[in-house]
Amino acid sequence: MAELLKPGGPDTAGTRPGAAPRPGGTPKTVGIIWALLALNTLGSAGAKTVFTIPRSLIQMATMGALVAAFVLALALNLRLRVRPSAFVFLLTLLLVPSLISSVQLAGFGALFRCTRLALFVGTLWLLSRWWDGSLTFVRYHVRMYFAVLVLVAAGLAVSPATAMPEYYGGRLVGALWPLTPPQIGQYSAVIIGLTVLLLLGRRTTGAGAAVIIVPSLVLLAMTHTRTATLGLLIGLGLAIGSLVLTSAAARRFFAWAVVCAAVAAVVFSSALRAWFLRGQSQENFANLTGRAKVWDSLLAAPRTTGEKVFGTGLGDKSFDGLPIDNSWLAVYDEQGLLGVTIVAAMILVLGGVALLRAPSLPRACAIFLISYCALSSYTEVGLGDASAYLLHLTLAASLLVAPAGAAPLPVVEIPRRRVPRWARR
Repeated sequence: MAELLKPGGPDTAGTRPGAAPRPGGTPKTVGIIWALLALNTLGSAGAKTVFTIPRSLIQMATMGALVAAFVLALALNLRLRVRPSAFVFLLTLLLVPSLISSVQLAGFGALFRCTRLALFVGTLWLLSRWWDGSLTFVRYHVRMYFAVLVLVAAGLAVSPATAMPEYYGGRLVGALWPLTPPQIGQYSAVIIGLTVLLLLGRRTTGAGAAVIIVPSLVLLAMTHTRTATLGLLIGLGLAIGSLVLTSAAARRFFAWAVVCAAVAAVVFSSALRAWFLRGQSQENFANLTGRAKVWDSLLAAPRTTGEKVFGTGLGDKSFDGLPIDNSWLAVYDEQGLLGVTIVAAMILVLGGVALLRAPSLPRACAIFLISYCALSSYTEVGLGDASAYLLHLTLAASLLVAPAGAAPLPVVEIPRRRVPRWARR
């Protein structure tokens, strides 16, 4: 894994083990803070584990990680130097409908979630000082989520029956930490996509990338997570497509990927269809495993004007005891139309900035993350609260930042034509 995290050239950012950051570079503590933020987003509810862990203890660990991340970031950035960011500014605005609805309608639990979101956003502001458009935070991201997948694999080795329970249809879950199949699928897909892009950009070796990609692909297949799989394929397609004009490696990979996909579609069509359906009937698949019924009930429920505008307060992303499983409807339910507008603006701003940036590896990584989160938002929640999806989008925002010391654009002088002597009269 160490080979994956080594950039090409000198280690000026201090990312290699034992390397010290250059003056003005990214301190190692920033990587610890990023890992603590990721730990906070792992959640406390999920599958049954080998050893029963009280939910209160898991909540203390995840919330404690967030508090520790904020304190470390504040200690590291005592002068409160932050980088302007439209994304984090919009995320800060999202606190307004969250707080208004939580104070008026929801109560203590919602206020606690608002505090958690405020600490999350505050930590992102403090970390923005070190956003420079480099791949430093990509390596932090891959390290953290690969460590989570190692924990999942360890749980599978310790107790296969617990890791693939019948109540989840034999899909892979976290046996040592309560993680659901969609969570494991999400983490696997994201680090696979980022590692493939690092490999195409020659920021890692083939052997180092294989250490990450191969086991992650196995775990992704064992989760049977369709959303993560489609998000990975479409996101990578868009990201690699953004590099096709400037990278010969991207062109070769894209061509081979198209050929392999065509062969797989012909040869393994029945197996792929069976994996994709997961033993469900056509009717159950058509209504998205019952999600559509919950969505219809949520939209049909009567609401006051205040609830339509500001929502009903931050909750557990459920409606009538059933999971909503749609980021946009969850935001509408908890933060109202104002929240939906702000979240849509976040996605549009990131997408617009990515389109305006010149082709590069950081831009491709950002495009992958933005497209993955946008696609996953249809069947997953997380865009309106502190979550892994917001952390993915924050990583995309950090990749789209122009370096603080970037040279100004060159001025092109237009040659002046010599005016004939008769025209000067």
